[in-house]
Amino acid sequence: MVLKLGGELLEQPADLQRMARGIASLSKHVALVVVHGGGREIDAALAAAGIPKVQVDGLRVTDGPTLDAVVSVVAGAINTRLVAALRAVGSRPVGLTAADADVATMKRSQPIVSVAGPRVDLGLVGVPAKGGAPRLLTDLLARGYTPVVACVGATSTGQLLNINADTLASDLAIRLRARRLIIAGGTSGVLDASGMTIERLSSSAAAKLIKAGTANKGMVAKLEACRAAVRQGVGDVVIANGRQARFDTMADAKASLAGCTQVV
Repeated sequence: MVLKLGGELLEQPADLQRMARGIASLSKHVALVVVHGGGREIDAALAAAGIPKVQVDGLRVTDGPTLDAVVSVVAGAINTRLVAALRAVGSRPVGLTAADADVATMKRSQPIVSVAGPRVDLGLVGVPAKGGAPRLLTDLLARGYTPVVACVGATSTGQLLNINADTLASDLAIRLRARRLIIAGGTSGVLDASGMTIERLSSSAAAKLIKAGTANKGMVAKLEACRAAVRQGVGDVVIANGRQARFDTMADAKASLAGCTQVV
């Protein structure tokens, strides 16, 4: 299983401890890889440094100073904080980034055509390149460790890149041949026009939401990541509210995800 945690689930000590307990319990029942972001803490670091925040369709436009902030916050503060919280509850976490060994093979993103129409160069942003099974992760899992991967990667020439955490989680789920990908954030899946959770969403319906502009900001990146995972064989793809989900047992996980959005 690959579990992606939005940074908003890791900011407050009580939330961090709850997530750590759930991850520790879940990892006893399933080989688990955790991927995390840190959007709001990155925003705060940029604001403190006087660096403008620029995003397109939920993707952060990343120049050199922005990349420095991403690396410091996500690969440094948040990853270490989560690893320490997991150790405190008896787990065996290993803090990593996508730049480590063969965790992920990344290339710099080509300019994208935004949902609004204009073509945008995202800067120092990474997207998955072709790669095989992430041997480091499979080795760690086989030895009972829980990899905790921050969303920073590198090209084959060593250029560091900012990676959208949803995109990274999807890529790892595909290459690990995971049975389940859970993208956990602060909202209850994908909401319809009346604010109700869409419990089952086809890949084609997700594409229509993106094209129509109904899905915006970070949800666009989530849906694209989910669609990629579904297309490439991940059997169970869920967008969940991490504040409500419980991961103490597999039964708890299944029950608490029932009201979220399954992408098929």
